[in-house]
Amino acid sequence: MNQMKQDVVGLIYTGERMDELQELTRWRAAAALPMVGRYRLIDFVMANMLHSGVRNIGIIMQKNYHSLMDHLGSGREWNLHGKRSGLTILPPYMSRENVGVYEGLLDALHTNINFMRKSTERFIAVTDSNVLYRVDFSDVVRQHVQNKADITLVYTRDRNARRNGSGRYLQIEDGLVTRMEFDPTIPHYENTYVGAFLVRRELLIDMTDRAVASGQHHFSRDMLSQLVSERVYRVNGYECPGRIWMIDSVDSYYRANMDFLNDEFRAQMFRDDQPVWTKLRDEMPARYMGDSHVSNALVADGCLIEGTVINSILFRGVVVRPGAVIRNSIIMQDAVISRGVEVENCILDKQTTLRDNVRLIAPRNHPIVIAKNLTI
Repeated sequence: MNQMKQDVVGLIYTGERMDELQELTRWRAAAALPMVGRYRLIDFVMANMLHSGVRNIGIIMQKNYHSLMDHLGSGREWNLHGKRSGLTILPPYMSRENVGVYEGLLDALHTNINFMRKSTERFIAVTDSNVLYRVDFSDVVRQHVQNKADITLVYTRDRNARRNGSGRYLQIEDGLVTRMEFDPTIPHYENTYVGAFLVRRELLIDMTDRAVASGQHHFSRDMLSQLVSERVYRVNGYECPGRIWMIDSVDSYYRANMDFLNDEFRAQMFRDDQPVWTKLRDEMPARYMGDSHVSNALVADGCLIEGTVINSILFRGVVVRPGAVIRNSIIMQDAVISRGVEVENCILDKQTTLRDNVRLIAPRNHPIVIAKNLTI
């Protein structure tokens, strides 16, 4: 089994265009979105691959990738900096015509085809970077081989992953994908494709070459749908267990973070035997002073709490002054919440400062985002 585990190269596509995330992705890729107090979204995608025995991982970058590069560094925190393992950053190909934005995954694969050619593993697992879930790719490989599949798509029946008007949905009969639909007003099929697939590496190189030569740009909309309808190749489905979080809007980002205040969801994603690694930042433990009151909150190291924090997530280095009250909110790194401030149902990006007695209260269903480095 170990042989099979090490026979997969991973490729993470961070090029999703996320206009719905507004200010949160103005200066960063969706993959670099801060999550759950001290992580970035890509940490969870990397954890899936590392715990599946994948030791060679390429990351396809697109515009706004500097914070992601800074986060990943040499790959040391993920133990991907040795001779037999590696993290390869694949920056966008820039030219006069190309401003570092791929039309779609197919374009990105074709531009980075040399990475696939240089890899020696038999299989390749390709994933999007804006979906949060747990999957063991060695199980996907096992099923892929048993069913003699050419390509295996990872899907979920979790209704939380469905979106009216967007998404990719699969009709599956006896394990085979027989139909696909894209961005339907109301999805007809209960299986949502999560943007991850497994295929023989050389077959993907061949398919990508031929698809691009015939003028295609989009992997699922052009190439996959053609494969499914023509039935020349065997396209299988692998059902992903557990909860799935699609991070594709401010609301879904807010809800995903808030879900981690729930023990059950934390247990799904953070297992003692399978940790989620992230970039280290040496900080003192959080300090609670005076009349501070904290309930049902995730508070990262380096925080100073002198006020009240309820049902919220505080990233590293947040300062909450006396008399300040934070409810149902996400406060990112190094924010300063001054005396008498009231914050409810808000997302404060990094290094935000709220001056004395400011009140920011949003409706629960429409959290407001305060952009990075703002003083209010």
